[in-house]
Amino acid sequence: MEGASFGAGRAGGAIDPVDFLKQPQTILRVTTWIFSIVVFGSIVNECYVNKDSQNPELLCIFNENESACSYGIAVGIIAFFGCIFFFVVDLYFQQISSVKDRKRAVLLDLGFSGFLSFLWFVAFCFLANQWQRTTMSKGVSQGADAARAAITFSFFSIIVWVALAVKALQRYRLGTDMSLFATDQFAADPNASYPGYPTGSGIESTETYQSPPFTETVEANPKGYQVPAY
Repeated sequence: MEGASFGAGRAGGAIDPVDFLKQPQTILRVTTWIFSIVVFGSIVNECYVNKDSQNPELLCIFNENESACSYGIAVGIIAFFGCIFFFVVDLYFQQISSVKDRKRAVLLDLGFSGFLSFLWFVAFCFLANQWQRTTMSKGVSQGADAARAAITFSFFSIIVWVALAVKALQRYRLGTDMSLFATDQFAADPNASYPGYPTGSGIESTETYQSPPFTETVEANPKGYQVPAY
């Protein structure tokens, strides 16, 4: 793409909403945004239960470990707002005219996606481990589906965020390999000479000048001018 860098065209180009929504990167962001809502929504709404009817205190369903619920909620919220932020960045990415700013945006996307992949991996392992240690009771049984949903979508979130990291890495490599100039017009060999000017059709014109550019004769004594006498 002429004049493009980091997977986007020239700055200032028109944004097609339909094409933007069809991009794999946009679909992945919307998907992981929904997954984050499912995870922290499930934990907040249904993963705090009473241990028994006589104790009104709400406890985390994951082995009564408050850290497990807090961690799952925190990662879900971070992913939620992160998806919104980078969705806006993707929307206005083509309007960024500076190549350095585009590079920073892509590197930020790459780092954040890799970091969230790690956080979701820890969340999946943490929640799954605590769920295995959970003693089933009446209160736990009521929130079991929500707990399983949080664990399942934590695992799916790992896959999606890894895919986003790979997409960001592809954009970074594309940006570093591309040139804003048409380098294919020059010879690959640095010692080779530059191509000459085009010679046109190759047919030389047989027409010649019939007269010099200035056809008027220069008079020795122009009118109205007299030679001064010394």
